Amino acid sequence: MRTMRNWFRDTTGGLPATFWYLWSGTLINRLGSFVLVFLAIYLTQERGFSPSQAGLVIGLWGVGGAFGTTAGGTLADRWGRRPTLLTAHVGAAAMMLALGLARDLWAVALGALLLGMFAEAARPAFGAMMIDVVPAKDRLRAFSLNYWAINLGFACAAVLAGLAAQADYLLLFVVDAATMLITALIIFSKVPETQQVRSASAATVRAPVGALRTILTDRVYLGFVALNLFAAVVFLQHISMLPIAMGDSGLSPATYGSVIALNGVLIVVGQLFVPRLIRGRSRSHVLALASVVMGLGFGLTAFAGTAWFYGLTVLIWTVGEMLNSPSNSTLIAELSPAELRGRYQGVFSLSWQIAGASAPILGGLVREHAGNDALWYGCAALGILTAVAHLVSGPARERRATALRRSGDALAPAGTDRTPQPAETVG
Repeated sequence: MRTMRNWFRDTTGGLPATFWYLWSGTLINRLGSFVLVFLAIYLTQERGFSPSQAGLVIGLWGVGGAFGTTAGGTLADRWGRRPTLLTAHVGAAAMMLALGLARDLWAVALGALLLGMFAEAARPAFGAMMIDVVPAKDRLRAFSLNYWAINLGFACAAVLAGLAAQADYLLLFVVDAATMLITALIIFSKVPETQQVRSASAATVRAPVGALRTILTDRVYLGFVALNLFAAVVFLQHISMLPIAMGDSGLSPATYGSVIALNGVLIVVGQLFVPRLIRGRSRSHVLALASVVMGLGFGLTAFAGTAWFYGLTVLIWTVGEMLNSPSNSTLIAELSPAELRGRYQGVFSLSWQIAGASAPILGGLVREHAGNDALWYGCAALGILTAVAHLVSGPARERRATALRRSGDALAPAGTDRTPQPAETVG
C-alpha cells in the first residue's frame, strides 16, 4: 500500500494548480467528445453520404484545423494564451451546434470547416500554457497525466456516444458543445494568463516575419513535424476508415463505440506507468518502436472481420500510441524557443490538421480504388518507414535540444522574468 501511495505521489505530486485546472478542463471536454468519434458513421448512415463524401467532410474539418492551429499559435504568442483558449472554445461550441443542425452537403462541409478552425485554435495555446507553468523536470509526467485525462474521457465518450447515437444523433452535438462551454468557464474563472514577456529585444523575435523565418529555417524541427504527419495519417484512420470497415463487416455503431473505447481503457490503465518505463531511454528508439507497433496494429486490420479481432488490433496500435505521446510532447517542449512556444506548438499541431484533412480523403480513395486490404497494408508500410526515419534523424534532434537547454531558451522554469506564478500546488 505504501509503495502504491509513493507511486501516486511521485506521479501526481508537486504540479502547479494551474496545470490541474487545465487538466480538469481537458477531462470534461473529452467526456463529451462524441461527434468526431461517430462523424463518419453519422455522415454515411444518417445523412446518406458516400464514403468519399464523408472523407471530404472530415477532411475539411482538418483543413479548418490547419488554419485554426496556425492562427491559434500566433494569437497565443501575441494576444495571450487565455483569451485565445476562451475564444476558441466558445466559437467551437457554437459551430458544433450549427454542424448538428446542418442538412445539405455544402452546409455540413462548411460547418465542419469552421468547427475545425475554432476547435483546433485552442491546441497550440493549451500546449504553450502547459510548458509555461510546468517546470522542465516535471513535463514528462505532466504531459502523461494530461494524455491520461484525454483518453479517460475518450473511453467514456466512445461508449456513451454509441448509446446516444441510437437515441438521437443531434444529442451528440449538443453534449459536445456543452462540455466545450464548461471548459471555457473553468479557464475563465480559474486559469490566469501564463505568457511571459522576457525582454524588450524579444519583441523582434516575436515579430511575424522573424518568427516565420526562424521556424522555416529550423530544419531539425520541421523534420520532426514531418514524421509526426506520417504517423498521424496512419493513426487517424481509426476515425475515418475503421468505422466504415467495421460497418461493412456487419457491426453496429454501438459495437464500434465499444471496440474503439478499448483504446481509451488501455491508456487509462497503463499510461501513468509509461513515464517510468521510458525514462532514460533513447527517445528516437522509443518513437521508432511506437511507429512500428502502430503500423502493425493497423496492418492487422486487413484480417479483421469480427468485433474481437478489431478489438485486438485496437489494443496493439494503442500500445504504440502510448509510447509515442509523451516522447513527442517533451521533444516539442525542448525544441521550442521560449519566445515562440505558441507558434512552434501551432506548427506541430498543423501536422495533425494536415493529416486530419488528408487521411480520410486518402483512406477513402485507397479503399474505393485499391481495396480494404491495400489501405491497411499501406498503413503498416508507412509505420515502418517512419520508424527508420526516427532512428536516422534522432541524434540531430537531441543535439538541437541540448543546445537550447544550455542557452536557457527553451527550458527556462515557469516564472522566470515575469510575474511569479502562484505557489499553490496540488498533491
